[in-house]
Amino acid sequence: MKRKPPLSPFEAQRKAAQRAALNALKRARRTAEKAGVTLSEWEGEFLDSVGERVKTHGRAFGDPELGAPGQALSAMQGRKLKEIAAKAKGEEPRKRWGRRAPSKPVDPT
Repeated sequence: MKRKPPLSPFEAQRKAAQRAALNALKRARRTAEKAGVTLSEWEGEFLDSVGERVKTHGRAFGDPELGAPGQALSAMQGRKLKEIAAKAKGEEPRKRWGRRAPSKPVDPT
């Protein structure tokens, strides 16, 4: 019986990123279901399509400029996944743009 040659470090990192992305997608959906949070149609479709592309192609984006080498999700896909996971946990969505609220003045006394 022949053994498979060990994966190259790059290939092992790519496979690990693929597993991590699939687990994060499943975790976000499962958390939303347990918490009773209804995801929008777009969010459900996003989780399904990204998961399918990661399973089929090993990553969810076609243009190498959109993501880091060896990663399964692009930067924007990762951001959207974090937003969906936060919504599933019931956390308040973070503001992405805009001015910060002014900090309280320091009392000199």
